[in-house]
Amino acid sequence: MGKSLVIVESPAKARTIEKFLGRRYHVAASMGHVRDLPKSKLGVDVEDGFAPQYIPIRGKGEIIKKLRGEAQKAERVFLATDPDREGEAISWHLAHILDIGEDEPVRVTFNEITKDAVQRAFQEPRPIDRQLVDAQQARRILDRLVGYQLSPLLWRKVRRGLSAGRVQSVAVRLICDREEEIRNFQPEEYWTLTARLRPADVPAGANGVFPARYHGSSGKKVELKREDQVRAIVAEVEGAPFRVVSVQKKDKKRHPAPAFTTSSLQQEASRKLGFGVSRTMRVAQDLYEGINVKGEGQVGLVTYIRTDSTRVSSQAVAEAQKFITERYGARYSAPRTGGAKEGAQDAHEAIRPTSVYRLPEDVKDDLTADQYRLYKLIWERFLASQMSPAVLDTVTAEIAAAEHVFRATGSTVKFPGFMVLYIEGRDEEDADEEDGVLPELAPGQALDLLGLEPRQHFTQPPPRYTEAMLVKALEEKGIGRPSTYAPIIATIQERGYVTRENRRFHPTELGNVVTDLLKNHFPEIVNVEFTAGMERKLDGIEEGEHSWQEVVGEFYRSFRETLAEADRSIGRVALPVEETDEVCEQCGRRMVVKHGRFGRFLACSGFPECRGTRPFHVKVDAVCPRCGGGIVERRSKKGRRFYGCANYPACDFVVWSRPAGNCPRCGGILVEKGRGGAARRCTSEGCGYSEAAVAAEGRLSKEYREM
Repeated sequence: MGKSLVIVESPAKARTIEKFLGRRYHVAASMGHVRDLPKSKLGVDVEDGFAPQYIPIRGKGEIIKKLRGEAQKAERVFLATDPDREGEAISWHLAHILDIGEDEPVRVTFNEITKDAVQRAFQEPRPIDRQLVDAQQARRILDRLVGYQLSPLLWRKVRRGLSAGRVQSVAVRLICDREEEIRNFQPEEYWTLTARLRPADVPAGANGVFPARYHGSSGKKVELKREDQVRAIVAEVEGAPFRVVSVQKKDKKRHPAPAFTTSSLQQEASRKLGFGVSRTMRVAQDLYEGINVKGEGQVGLVTYIRTDSTRVSSQAVAEAQKFITERYGARYSAPRTGGAKEGAQDAHEAIRPTSVYRLPEDVKDDLTADQYRLYKLIWERFLASQMSPAVLDTVTAEIAAAEHVFRATGSTVKFPGFMVLYIEGRDEEDADEEDGVLPELAPGQALDLLGLEPRQHFTQPPPRYTEAMLVKALEEKGIGRPSTYAPIIATIQERGYVTRENRRFHPTELGNVVTDLLKNHFPEIVNVEFTAGMERKLDGIEEGEHSWQEVVGEFYRSFRETLAEADRSIGRVALPVEETDEVCEQCGRRMVVKHGRFGRFLACSGFPECRGTRPFHVKVDAVCPRCGGGIVERRSKKGRRFYGCANYPACDFVVWSRPAGNCPRCGGILVEKGRGGAARRCTSEGCGYSEAAVAAEGRLSKEYREM
């Protein structure tokens, strides 16, 4: 008997699968897609049912020739590309170049690359699912129609080299709209009043001090808006006795987060590991396709990584429960099979380890640092999702002074449940203050007032998007799909529409100009609701609810008219000139920021008379401790960001962490450390200055004075 040929996308996946299938199979890699629309033209016949004109991808000739030769010699051909729309389309294109009929049972899919899953899948091959192919094809054609017809308009009206996309333009709009919210935000003043209290029967110097926040007066909640309002309350309660009015105790359950979807993995890897979306997906792909594990050989460590479902197989749940019971005890076990949220495709399971008995520490030596950290995150999240809720013992105490009421809240962990293993991260906009621990309090109990702390505050504008927050917004609004978030975020940065500073997105002038143009002349293209509705229609193709030509045709008829009208009505758009303080070395004129094929650079404002140019460097708020020059952001040959003196090469001072000013003690560089750059410390050897340490000293000094 001859060998059967199995075709997958990547060599890593091929090596893993070939080990499971044995000698009767030969596994080859197509290296992704083998056919696509041509780059040099539209490639879609808009007059004949939007028929696509697929051609072999440049550079894939040798691969196609080799696959055809191996297919002719093979006893049978199987197509085992990824189990999603993109994978189905790759298999469809492969079937076309290999002259395999669409009704032939050649398609094999599996959610995890393990021996049992792969061997089971090859027992049940099926024909290529044309509805899945049509759903992918409709997206590809729509994106081509928008990109190849709208981008040239931007070239003519704004600047060459620009691009617009059906989904990327909406992502840029979200960032631009957020910036406008911040710019137009009007802060409102408000105050808080905190009483520092201690039970009267607790001796001075002992534990028992706790804070209570002002709540209201005469049974009503009162918002503190002005300083005179706070001063009046302080005057009334300073000499009054403080007494506990009521104490409420109750158990509060905190449930674990479900196992990862693609979106939630991208968000959590950004929060906890500092990974960008592209980095997360690249590392996750390695874990899915297979790692050479000592004692096992090549094996996939996690299930398929492109999913919007939290569903988990009953076998995986049973294995997790067995492990949890063995390690933590039966009371920590709480099986959950999960499910899909409304609108999700639910084609695959959630992302989970292929075996919970493959502990992160056991495979650490076989993984890179990034692979280990991401695998550990996936392993812990999945196992925690199968554990019992945590039980918190919460206490709320109401405290009266004169006619005013203060409220103190506290909580202690009564039963840790899933929290012994994992706690989900939170974005800045979702963060709230954690409750502390209160001393034992009882109604009628007298309290000593140690101090009153009135504080003025102002409402804050919404925060700029981080990658995690942008992915969350795109998912919540139904924009794009899990597999598209990474390329969307990469594209909008590459095109110069947004920049990322301190891990947050800022729109560029170019991004604002293009977004305003699209909002004025192509409102549907950048309309969030319209784009989400289009995504639902495209998903409907997969379910057989619409034909792909019908969906594309309905969109294109309106788009073509809008495009023609915009071409007539839009004049040449002048981009604002971004001036700098830099002076041209050749003629002494000011230099301006220009955009080229390799990004931003400085050019003389006297162009074309003067052609002086210079690399563009982002300045940071610090001066060089050696020569007093400015500090600028630079890139190493490998693309890693660092910060160095602007007077290089005369001064070679560098620091790898982002500077946050100069040290007040020695004049050295303060760098941001910790989550979000919250902690700042001096880099100078022997200085030891730290803002966190100074703040702690201040708190201790204040407490000492008040005792």
